[in-house]
Amino acid sequence: MQRIVIVGGGFAGLWSAVGAARRRGELGISAAELEIALVNRDAFHAIRVRNYEADLSKVRVALDAVLDPIGVRHIAGNVTDIDLDGQEVVVTTPQGREVIPYDRLVMAAGSEVAKPHIPGLADHAFSVDTFDEATRLDRHIAGLRSTPAAGGPTTVLVVGAGLTGVETACEMPARLRAALPQGSVSRVILADHASHIGSTMGEAAIPVIREALDALGIEQRTGVRVVAVDAAGATLDTGEHIAAGTIVWTAGMHASGLTALFPVERDTFGRLQVDQCLRVQGVAHVFAAGDVAWLLVDGVHPSVMSCQHARPMGRFAGHNVVCDSSATRCCRCRSTGMSRCSSSDHGAPSIPMAGSAGSWRWGRRPSRPRN
Repeated sequence: MQRIVIVGGGFAGLWSAVGAARRRGELGISAAELEIALVNRDAFHAIRVRNYEADLSKVRVALDAVLDPIGVRHIAGNVTDIDLDGQEVVVTTPQGREVIPYDRLVMAAGSEVAKPHIPGLADHAFSVDTFDEATRLDRHIAGLRSTPAAGGPTTVLVVGAGLTGVETACEMPARLRAALPQGSVSRVILADHASHIGSTMGEAAIPVIREALDALGIEQRTGVRVVAVDAAGATLDTGEHIAAGTIVWTAGMHASGLTALFPVERDTFGRLQVDQCLRVQGVAHVFAAGDVAWLLVDGVHPSVMSCQHARPMGRFAGHNVVCDSSATRCCRCRSTGMSRCSSSDHGAPSIPMAGSAGSWRWGRRPSRPRN
C-alpha cells in the first residue's frame, strides 16, 4: 500500500485531502491501495479568517465529518519533525510519539502571526491567529464590564492594518458596546507602520476602508511602530505611550516553522518554492500548498498568503500528488482569482481586493484540476 500524508488541516490541507480523494476515485484506486492521511494539531478545520468575530461558535468544523465520508484518515497531533530522506513524518499525539512513513507528502501547515521580539508583546498582547487565541481575547473583552467607564482600560489598540487588522478593528466598536455598561466611553485605534491604512490592498480598497473606519469612529495612527508593550498600553517609536487595556497584534504572518526543515531556499515569509504542479523545488516526492508555498501563479506574480489562494492550491496539490504517485499526468495550477470581502453587521467594509501587484480580479471563479 502507498500512503500520501498531508500536513495541516486548514484551507490548503483540507482541500488537498478532498482533491486527492477525488482523484483517487477518478482513477479507480481503492483506499486499500492508496491511503490518504491528514495530520492536524487538533480535531478541527479552523475557519481562521473569522477569528476576529464576536461569535466563535461557527468558526470550526469537525474534520472527521468531512474526511470520514471521503475515505481520508485523520491523525490528531503535532508534527515535530520530517525525515525527508527516510520519508517519515514524526507526530506527537495524545498517545505518544508516532512515526508515519509516506510515499508522497503534501506540506500544507499554514502560517502564524509574526510576533517580533518587542518587550512585553508576548506577555500583554492578544491575537486572533488561532481559535484558542481568539477565545482568550473574547474572555478578556467580556471581562471589561468591571473596568472603569473611561480611559485606557476601555481602549483597544489594534496593531497591523492588513486585512485581519482592519476586520478586527471594525468589529471592536460593537464588541465593546456589548461588553461595557451602557453609556461607557471607549476608543478603538488602528496603528500601522505604513503611510496609510490598507497600503497593500490596492488603490480601490483604500477609500472604502477609510470611509468605514471614519464611520465607526476608529482612530488611525500611521507611520508608527510599537517598540514596547506593558500592562497599561503600548509605546510607539515616536515616544508616545498609548494607554490601552487591550492590544491586539495583527502585524504580518510567516510560514509554519516546519518549512525550516527543508534544505532549500525559502522566501522572506519562509515559504517553499513550488513549480506549476505544486512540487517543492529541490525535494523529491513533496508537494506544498497554501501559506507554506510560493508559486508564480501567472509566471510573474507570486501567490498571496490567503484562503483565496490556499483553497485552489490545495485542490491542485491533492489532485497532482495522486497523479504523481500513480504515474499519470499532473495538472498545472492555473491563475486563480483573488478576492476578499471584509464584512460585518457592525459596519466593516466590503473591500474589492487586488493581489500582490493588482493582477487579481474580483469575483473570478477559481479553476479546478482537469486531466
